[in-house]
Amino acid sequence: MLYYLPTHEYARVEGNIATIGISEYAARQLGNVVYVDMPEADDDVTKGEDFGAIESVKAASDLYSPVSGSVVEINELLIDNPKLVNEDPMNNWIIKVEMSDPSELDSLLSPEDYAKLCEAEKH
Repeated sequence: MLYYLPTHEYARVEGNIATIGISEYAARQLGNVVYVDMPEADDDVTKGEDFGAIESVKAASDLYSPVSGSVVEINELLIDNPKLVNEDPMNNWIIKVEMSDPSELDSLLSPEDYAKLCEAEKH
């Protein structure tokens, strides 16, 4: 299942693991990504709070976690090659989190609701 925050982060959920990154819409808006600041493995993240930042030639933005839990993996490829986020943001995730409260997913946006939000932001 795929879920979104209104701040353009996604959570792709398999079992109790949420793979978190930024949406294609966010990657297009940011432009050329030059740096991704990520937590360390075993760090805790909290739903709705920032866990890092992403910088592009245009802007820097905080990254917000769609779920609470413990970071089980970071995408180390982004350390040396942050522009991978631009090339395929849905497959070039940022962190993987073991969720502490899967019921938090209930308050996130569905892909359909997220598409409506992006459409509204364009106008």
